[in-house]
Amino acid sequence: MRYLLLVIPVFLILSGCVKNNPEPVWLEINEWTLQSNPNATDDQGEMTHNFSEAWVYVDNKVIGVFELPCKIPVLVSGDAKVQLYPAIRNNGIASTKKIYPFVEPYVINSMNFVPGQTYTFQPTTKYATNCNFWIEDFDAGSVKIQTDNNFSNASLQIESLSSISLTGDYGHIALSPTDSLWVGVTTDALTLPKGKEIYLEIDYRNTNALLTGVRAFNVSGGSTDNDNISINAQKVADLKWKKIYIDLKEIVSYSQSAASFKQYFKSLLPPNVALADVYLDNIKIIHY
Repeated sequence: MRYLLLVIPVFLILSGCVKNNPEPVWLEINEWTLQSNPNATDDQGEMTHNFSEAWVYVDNKVIGVFELPCKIPVLVSGDAKVQLYPAIRNNGIASTKKIYPFVEPYVINSMNFVPGQTYTFQPTTKYATNCNFWIEDFDAGSVKIQTDNNFSNASLQIESLSSISLTGDYGHIALSPTDSLWVGVTTDALTLPKGKEIYLEIDYRNTNALLTGVRAFNVSGGSTDNDNISINAQKVADLKWKKIYIDLKEIVSYSQSAASFKQYFKSLLPPNVALADVYLDNIKIIHY
């Protein structure tokens, strides 16, 4: 009887906790779709993307950042606003998730939420109307990346094998012991805004590391090379097209005396490797 008298109050307390605990709404969010913006003032190129996460807001309050697809509980009921922001892994680093500044959020201004129910979202986004693009997708007649023959013994070839192609033509650098180094530089000198967001997008498929960098051309003459992010080689067994978003803001902003910039790429075959390949496509430099 003594034990029974102890158990009854505990049971009543637990029952009260369960009864008073509100039931959540479940948000099921699928992967992003990037759509062309018909009102864009510049050519946007191909709609490939790697928006792997979403920042989730409900009634302008942040719920968190989640890898997609996901299903998350939210304590909300009745009318509410939902905002989903496309997020990237900044510089390809999984721990640095960031809302991508050049695309629009997916917004539903009014939804009637019933606790316990599941609501499914198929989020879409598009580039902002006023984005500025520099694009090399290898589908035009002329190529905007020139091999630097002062250093390179390998070259960039334009190909379109259906077994490899992602979106039409692509660039291919074949590396071997006799063609072991490739250095490529964009032909266009770009005027980029200092102190503002600037990103390099690249679709890549590589069995050799690829170094990216920014060459700053000074007002008084001369230039400075700024090595940036190195893209690691993929294993042959896992080889596939990937996309990376590389932050250029810091390099451009600290180049105070620079009047213009060029993007460069370097790939050097290690001495213990016989053959390797680097495939590139849909290279974009984006800013406002």
